[in-house]
Amino acid sequence: MKMRDTFLKPMHPEGRKFVAVFAALTVFLYLIWSFLGWIGLGLTIWCYYFFRDPVRITPAGDDLIVSPADGIVSLIEKSVPPTELGMSDMALIRVSVFMSVFNCHVNRAPVSGLIAAIAYRPGKFFNASLDKASADNERNSLCIEMPDGRQIAVVQIAGLVARRIVCFAAKGDTLRTGERFGLIRFGSRLDVYLPEGVEPMVSLGQTMIAGETVLADLASSEPARTGVAD
Repeated sequence: MKMRDTFLKPMHPEGRKFVAVFAALTVFLYLIWSFLGWIGLGLTIWCYYFFRDPVRITPAGDDLIVSPADGIVSLIEKSVPPTELGMSDMALIRVSVFMSVFNCHVNRAPVSGLIAAIAYRPGKFFNASLDKASADNERNSLCIEMPDGRQIAVVQIAGLVARRIVCFAAKGDTLRTGERFGLIRFGSRLDVYLPEGVEPMVSLGQTMIAGETVLADLASSEPARTGVAD
């Protein structure tokens, strides 16, 4: 890997118009006062960085569930999947990954499978790190049916700053593990509802990398993991 590849990442096409607007504003601010222009330049660089879309190496394994988002594990608890997906009303283990405005916001499929259902629901814009965000905030939910018939739910949740959920997938599409399926603009959260009997292999506060960090193993009988901060 070249040194420049450490700092220069590909940008998702969704961000091009935003970077263009920031760049135009930077030129305008610079004409008014050079100091404002430098601030505008910093914001333009941040905007490019926000929409970065780096290559990820997804671990091979049909039984692996990977993180759908970059960020921090903010919640691990039992909860019923969104009713609009038409899944079972049984409480399943939900793992929430909170994305700050500094994380990469491209979302990736946690497993391979068929999108059996997809549903958008408008809502509020509470801080995405709060538990009530799962129930009250704007969200876009997907039910992915794996080859063995088991289902997993992944939910894009808008946050305090995020005001736009983008989903590139549609009902009937087939996704592979780690494939890009959407993004959320400017700070948000992803919830993953694990199949019954599957325990998470991550801990609260753990840093996640979309498409790379193993969130759970369908074939494992290992109990839920705990972590120690150091």
